[in-house]
Parts: sequence; C-alpha cells; structure tokens
Amino acid sequence: MLRILGRTSSINVRKVLWACSEMDIAYTREDWGAGFRLTSEPEFKALNPKSLVPVVIDGDFVMTESNAIIRYLARKHGRADLFPADVSAASLATALRIEEWMEWQAADLTVSWRYAVQALVRKNPAFNDPAQIAASLKDWDSKMMMLEAHLVRSSDFICGEVFTLADIVTGLAINRWARISRERPELPAVSAYFERLLARQSAKGLIGEGTD
Repeated sequence: MLRILGRTSSINVRKVLWACSEMDIAYTREDWGAGFRLTSEPEFKALNPKSLVPVVIDGDFVMTESNAIIRYLARKHGRADLFPADVSAASLATALRIEEWMEWQAADLTVSWRYAVQALVRKNPAFNDPAQIAASLKDWDSKMMMLEAHLVRSSDFICGEVFTLADIVTGLAINRWARISRERPELPAVSAYFERLLARQSAKGLIGEGTD
C-alpha cells in the first residue's frame, strides 16, 4: 500500500491526498513536519535530504516533490483524463498544458503569497515587515487576476472541459487565497470555478472550511 509521509496542514501533502482520492488509491499516511515528527530526523532525511513533505513510498520506490508525485500516480494508474501518458500530438499538447499550469502554481503563484502567508497565517515573527506584506499581497492578487482572466476564456476547468491534475494544484491555491481574512478583489470566474471544485467528493476535507 502507498505510504504518504506528511501532515495534512501542508498544501503539498493535500495535493497527493486529493489525487489519491480522485483515483481511489489506497494509502496510509504518517504525520511529519511542523507540529509532528521533525523532517530533520535521520529516518526522514534518508528518504528526502531536502527535509520537505510530502514523501511517497510505493514499494521500493521513493518520490518527493508533490507535482511530480501526482503526475507519477496518474500515469501509473492509467488516468489519462488527469494527465495524458501517450505521445500522440493531441495528448502531448494536453499534457504540456497541464504541466504549464502546474509549474505556474508551484513557482509564480506560490512565490507571490509566501511572505504574506508566513506573516498573516503562520504568524511567523521573522515576517513582520508591513511593506513586504503589502507587496506580497499585491503580487498575489495580481496572479489571481491572471487566473481570473484565464478562467473567463476557459471552460469548466483549467485546461478545458475535463478535470485534470492542474485543477488539483490550482484548487488548493485558490483555497489558500479564499481562507485568509482580508479584503480581496472580486473574481467571479475564480469563485464559480472554486464552487465546482468544492462540489467534488474527492475534495472533501481538503479544501473549504477548516483548511488553509
């Protein structure tokens, strides 16, 4: 059975949990990270020298990096709807589009919110510069407005009419944006899209009230 190492409060761990839920993959999960067993422990560092969650153990195979993990799971379990695996021109184009949005979430969007989340959600005393908080929030809103413009042009989901891995990572990112208490720009397309994600059974307990 798949083993997932990481706390559920981690947005990256929840990417893997959501993907497993979508694909009906059985797993066991162990709490590692802030508030639980330290990822600096030798047992964990032997699996991931970066000391970051999640770590996934599939038999003798160990994987890190949440976006890579969920692509692996989709390919292993034959879920071409979530992430196409064949090399036909149409499938390759779809896979690349999914990867494009996954990389945008992991790099641009995540970087934009990092300072603000540490300051306003994590209450990290090292992140207390009002100017940097304001700059982070402004950049975050700017990225969300880019997403709004895309969703206005798109269908029900990020890459068209079919739910894909891009929607898992984007949905969790929107959830973080929606949960923080502050004034935010009105983004009707993002809001409608997020409601569609909230309705998915696979997302229960991973986005919405009580999460961040």
